[in-house]
Amino acid sequence: MPELVTRGRALQVDHPLIMAVINATPDSFSDAGEYATLEARMQRASNVIAAGADILDVGGQSAITGVPEISESEEIDRIAPVIEWIAANTSVLISVDTYRPLVAKAALESGAHIINDISGLLYEELAGVVASHGAGYVLMHNRGRPKVRLTDSNLYENVVEDVMTFLQNKLVVLASHGVSATNVILDPGPDFSKTPSQTVDVLRSLGQITALGRPVLLPVSRKDFIGAITGKPPRQRLSGTLAAIAHSLTITRSGIYRVHDISEVRDFLNVWDVLNSHSQIDADALLDPSLWRS
Repeated sequence: MPELVTRGRALQVDHPLIMAVINATPDSFSDAGEYATLEARMQRASNVIAAGADILDVGGQSAITGVPEISESEEIDRIAPVIEWIAANTSVLISVDTYRPLVAKAALESGAHIINDISGLLYEELAGVVASHGAGYVLMHNRGRPKVRLTDSNLYENVVEDVMTFLQNKLVVLASHGVSATNVILDPGPDFSKTPSQTVDVLRSLGQITALGRPVLLPVSRKDFIGAITGKPPRQRLSGTLAAIAHSLTITRSGIYRVHDISEVRDFLNVWDVLNSHSQIDADALLDPSLWRS
């Protein structure tokens, strides 16, 4: 199983990990305005850790399309206090959802461990920032630009081949800037520069990506492809999210799931692991009487 090294910490990714979303932005597509204050974001962090999150992914700028970028200074002002509080009060790994080098530098100086770059290394200087801090790095497949929707059924001759070529080429670029393969997490980019059908094709071929030997980030929570299949809005896509996770678990144990519904996903993974003999239930286990009824 692959090893992830980030800022001196080594983690064997031989079991599913949960990455919780901590939005420090007022315009997230799924929970806009729910965590509007630092106190609310701190409470959200505490709650998701208690619910079973392994990694917290802090974002200061929504990926929502058709809305201009905020300034780098505003993005830093949004995320830095959250990162500093998490770093001071927990031992959980901290990821930061940004593609801009100055923001990444500030985030790492505030205590973050991983840069989650949805742009697919749009700015190569970001690789130097990651390397200089020995940080982890999420490499996402994305043929578009951040905050610009690119959905074209004719964009790829073969979307799976494009994902593979893109990731392999970018791994070479990262290495040239000093980023070790052990620092890298791969992300096939569900919904990013993909139609729902193209996303499904990529997820069906997940085994080709895991064959590259790195942990895989699967940000499938509440995504458009689930909505296209189920006809449900974002907050009603939990069952579809769990189905996508179940599919990936038939392929790899090295998945990192970026999700919104932490407790439900943790329960799902716990039951899945018992049923698939990755963990055990005590032979004399009985249901607590307090759980017999609602």
